[in-house]
Amino acid sequence: MLSIRGVTKKFGSLTAVDNLTLDLPAGHVHAFLGPNGAGKTTTIRMCTGLLRPDAGSVTVGGFDVATQGVDARKLLAYVPDEPYLYDRLTGREFLDFTGRVYGLTRELYEQRLAEVSAQFSLDGFLDQLADGYSHGMRQRVVLAAAVLHKPKVLIVDEPLVGLDPKHIRIVLALLRAIADGGGCVLMSTHSLATVEGVCDGVSVMDHGKMITSGTVASLKGGRDLESSFLALTEHEAPPAPRGA
Repeated sequence: MLSIRGVTKKFGSLTAVDNLTLDLPAGHVHAFLGPNGAGKTTTIRMCTGLLRPDAGSVTVGGFDVATQGVDARKLLAYVPDEPYLYDRLTGREFLDFTGRVYGLTRELYEQRLAEVSAQFSLDGFLDQLADGYSHGMRQRVVLAAAVLHKPKVLIVDEPLVGLDPKHIRIVLALLRAIADGGGCVLMSTHSLATVEGVCDGVSVMDHGKMITSGTVASLKGGRDLESSFLALTEHEAPPAPRGA
């Protein structure tokens, strides 16, 4: 469903992503874990076509993101870590614009609008200008727009930032539902609880390289996830002093 083959991206002398390969099948929720600057967001941006890799390729549903971008983007949706909306549009106008971009018929758009509005508790806010939205409301509208056309591949960068517990639960259920419905999800996150709760697989990145990739259970290796992650990224905290 989503195939990343040997991608490399450099910014001057800095190699942000170094020869990364990953295949995600349908029905799979996968997370990138890693410290800040590990290359997670750069990889995600290459997957969406926002950045072109210096080497390697990314395909979505068999379509090359760089050379068959229109066909690839019909199958995917991307939610960045900072939700962007046009401040002088209402939520309804933004969703209407999104539906038109994806070529939804008016009938299908109205049906999906009702569904995502209920799912993300948008009723009562859709006709307000976006510049009055809280961060959490912006995130909910952007997520609603992302799933409006029922993408086969959802790519999300820190999807839970700014959400309250109720909507965190809703978003996690949505990610799982997309995978269970035959799609796949790739996310970057710092939340180990999210990884354990919803993900089938995880890849740990550091300094642009993939250190390891596999199931959550294989990453833990009999330890708790935090200890395993810190050990892999060589940032394991020293033991607390006696009496502390």
